Amino acid sequence: RNEILRASKPLGRALWRNWSGSHRRSRVETKTNCVKLLGQRLMSRDFDRQVAEVQIRAAVLNRFTALGIPLTVAMG
Repeated sequence: RNEILRASKPLGRALWRNWSGSHRRSRVETKTNCVKLLGQRLMSRDFDRQVAEVQIRAAVLNRFTALGIPLTVAMG
């Protein structure tokens, strides 16, 4: 923790997060938590059906993420 604080002081917290990859890790952890909220286990026993189940969960998460991203338009 002390090394992190020493490194983040001269760069600033925002630059340090991008430089160290902390921001990306945080986003991955958030998405992993979303996957867990859809269900802790795979219901299918057959491997091919498990693959399909994971793909469906990913599609649902991608759709939810797309709904939450605002559309920005440059004015003037």
